[in-house]
Amino acid sequence: MRISWMGHSCFLIETKSGFKVITDPYESGSYGGALRYKPVNVRPDIVTISHSHLDHCYIENFKCLCIINSAGINNIENIKVEGIDSYHDKVCGRQRGKNIIFVIEAEGLKIAHFGDLGTLDLDYSRLKGIDVAFVPVGGTFTIDAPEAVKLIENISPRISIPMHYKTPEIDFDISGVEEFLKGRDYQQERYLELSSENVNTFKKVVVLDYQK
Repeated sequence: MRISWMGHSCFLIETKSGFKVITDPYESGSYGGALRYKPVNVRPDIVTISHSHLDHCYIENFKCLCIINSAGINNIENIKVEGIDSYHDKVCGRQRGKNIIFVIEAEGLKIAHFGDLGTLDLDYSRLKGIDVAFVPVGGTFTIDAPEAVKLIENISPRISIPMHYKTPEIDFDISGVEEFLKGRDYQQERYLELSSENVNTFKKVVVLDYQK
């Protein structure tokens, strides 16, 4: 499969057969122009939405029959998508509400998208055997860099990809990726071409370029 970062918390996962999954699509230009990543011009087969904020749930441009925005197990074609309830904050959702972690299984790989995770109080027994983890690292609205490191230590994914951090395309009050990467061995790629055979050939942390 190929994994591309659209920007923020939005990824495109494309299987060998051409099946497309989009995670947490944002509205380009939202929040008074603070979010400037390019529009997500993809025709996905599945869209996953971790929570209903405009930087994670914009589906107006999609003609998609399968939008998953709740916990539970969905089997579509040869893809399994499991939504796991969590919280957007450290007080059981009383500040920012719920967040859904999505575990996507396809082509022998298991991918976890943590959305706007705001707590490390999780049922880790449901997060075993993760090959690729998309982890927020910017803090303020999500877990921060040190917490992201702890999350990775708890779930031991083969590859961790940081997301939801400050770039030139976003004016949110969040940190850049530098603190998360400090002292860590990582590689930077335009996208990842992954299979169950080559997943161990990459470094433990991969930073992807957002679409330009």
